[in-house]
Amino acid sequence: MANPHLSGGQKLAVHYFTVAMVLFMAQLLFGLLAGLQFLFPSFLYEILDFNVNRMVHINAMVVWMLYGFIGSVYWFLEDESGVEIVGLKWGQLAFWVLTGAVTLVVLVYLFIQFGAGNDTSLWLINEGREYIEAPRWADIGIVVVVLTFFYNVAATFAKGQWSGIAGVLVLDLVALAGLYLAGMFYVTNISVDQYWWWWVIHLWVEATWEVLVGCIMAWSLMKLLGVRRQIVQTWLYIEVALMFGSGILGLGHHYFWIGTPEYWFSIGGFFSALEPIPLVAMVVHSVYDSGVHRFKNSNHPALAWIIAHTFGNFLGAGVWGFMHTLPQINLYTHGTQWSASHGHLAFFGAYATINIAFFYLAAQQARGNVWMGGDLANGWRWKAAAILLNLGVLGMTVALLIAGYEQSFIERAIEGSTWAGYFAAQNHPWFMQAMVWRMVFGLMTAAGGGLLFWDLLEIGKGEQRPAAVIANETE
Repeated sequence: MANPHLSGGQKLAVHYFTVAMVLFMAQLLFGLLAGLQFLFPSFLYEILDFNVNRMVHINAMVVWMLYGFIGSVYWFLEDESGVEIVGLKWGQLAFWVLTGAVTLVVLVYLFIQFGAGNDTSLWLINEGREYIEAPRWADIGIVVVVLTFFYNVAATFAKGQWSGIAGVLVLDLVALAGLYLAGMFYVTNISVDQYWWWWVIHLWVEATWEVLVGCIMAWSLMKLLGVRRQIVQTWLYIEVALMFGSGILGLGHHYFWIGTPEYWFSIGGFFSALEPIPLVAMVVHSVYDSGVHRFKNSNHPALAWIIAHTFGNFLGAGVWGFMHTLPQINLYTHGTQWSASHGHLAFFGAYATINIAFFYLAAQQARGNVWMGGDLANGWRWKAAAILLNLGVLGMTVALLIAGYEQSFIERAIEGSTWAGYFAAQNHPWFMQAMVWRMVFGLMTAAGGGLLFWDLLEIGKGEQRPAAVIANETE
């Protein structure tokens, strides 16, 4: 996807997008291996254990999405600011440092799968916290990379033009670096440790990411549909307000389980349901606005993925999140496959879809800003990839939801959260059937991912028609 006409920031973005897609493929591969081990527990036993496959699967997901977000910002930074990126060489160095660190951490995960936990292993092998297992040196590296990214963005906007998107983005990057620090110190009290752990898992991975996605979405809609800036910026401001007004309180739906007062149950369950509203509203308002102005668009794949983002974010983060965190339900579902059901649809719907949409926007310009609308050559590829990926993830979500229902009923309601109930639920035919279907739809998702990778490498090649000029509406 390299192109001599790309700006310096866009060339760096291409590097981020490439690694993001490689890590996306790794996420799918290790997810399939972990899924197989639910059906065949002895599969790869003591060669590539379930805990390692699960760890690489989840961490690859977090890292590839972060790569996509950083690449997307670098892509539009010069266009939004009107000047060249300040400190671009530092940004390029940070990319190679991050990529080298990710590679080394994954190799350590794969080759050092078990052993004693001590201060040395915490610094060099695995920090031991679920979902953020990276060793301490890698944690420090992530913060340094994000701070470098913050400098590139803030200094570039300071030199060039400021906008509403710029202001929100710069403030969000402060939180992106700062909140990650919450998971880097050690406390002996498990409740306090889990409290700060959730600040990383929920406020770093969800709240700051939601605002980052809002900035990327706002710029994408202006570029793709010529949406008026005041529309997307208004919803972006509402997104920030809701992050402070509901995101921090919404985190409380986890607190009850780590030993805090019961009132957090209800506070967290209510406010966590409000988080996805502004992004959904931004897209709906933008599509309406574009319809009023003849709905011109010359990148159908990107538009399709933005629409998928709207539905995925609403269903995964909104509907699935609300019914899962509602206190009366969460009492029975917490820690079951219901959590995995919500996680699969929420992360794919809220984050993966917008990254993929931006990959297609970038591919269009990298090909020379060619036409990528109707009757595009080999257009079946992006359509088939979108269908397979969305149906695959939705199928896995429903399968995991059925497994979660079964666990909640047998393990929690009938057996009273005993070990006997846990094993009875895990071996129940309904649970095993759900895991089989999860595997079937996982294979569908992997097929869609492979087709997506192929399409991004090939789409637009040989196309001679120029893209339609989509002017930003000012009325």
